[in-house]
Amino acid sequence: IIDVSGLRRLGIDEIALRKGHKDFVVVFTDLDQHRLIGMAPARTHAAIKPVLEMWGTEVLSKIEEVSIDLSGNYRGLVRRMMPTADIVADRFHVMKVVNQELNQARNAFKRDPADLPDEVSVDEARDALKNSKYALLKPKDNLTETQVSKLAEVKAVSPKLAQMHRHKEAFRDLFEQTNSDDAILKLLDWMDTAKSLYPKSVATIGRWFGEIIQYFENRTTSGVVEGINNRLKLIKRSGYGFRNFERFRLRCLICWHL
Repeated sequence: IIDVSGLRRLGIDEIALRKGHKDFVVVFTDLDQHRLIGMAPARTHAAIKPVLEMWGTEVLSKIEEVSIDLSGNYRGLVRRMMPTADIVADRFHVMKVVNQELNQARNAFKRDPADLPDEVSVDEARDALKNSKYALLKPKDNLTETQVSKLAEVKAVSPKLAQMHRHKEAFRDLFEQTNSDDAILKLLDWMDTAKSLYPKSVATIGRWFGEIIQYFENRTTSGVVEGINNRLKLIKRSGYGFRNFERFRLRCLICWHL
């Protein structure tokens, strides 16, 4: 039996049990103790609820924060079973939404270059977009020299992608704000100026606004969860994949609790 009596900050995420399949398992992490504390065999409420109920209402009532992604599947269940906990949308998953829309625009432009500068041909535009994914999506400060050059090429052939990249970097900078009130105002400004370029992202951020701004209160992220997930993937590979969830669960829990 795993002692969760001291659990105050919970992370919920998922990983695939087998590569190429849709059999995801849900991972529960103690964000303060940096340890795996439970797993559920599926992402459904019916699969997750028994794990939480096993901890008992006393433990659930003491949980102060729950960090989740933007899937929407966990939010309602957390609200019902941990009504006093603040739900925090993980900043890395929020950033992923913006990056996905930027990459979709990149792919669309690559297929059908439009609104080109007068001096740029379609072939030149397509050449500039080759191998440009990470130059556009990586944080600007982390780019290699080759990626910096590639980013300059993309900006030269596509004013829209140049604008989207600038807004993406501004969005990333939001999470470095130290004053929560300033951060919230800047987020609202970003949503207003970016809505024509990032309509899907702005809509998603609007639906999750309350959970997103919770990040600025306590700076909780699921970085710990991602680290544990990486270790779980190593366990999965070392076992050459697991078909049986219960065996996988026990193998994983042993690594943190034996």
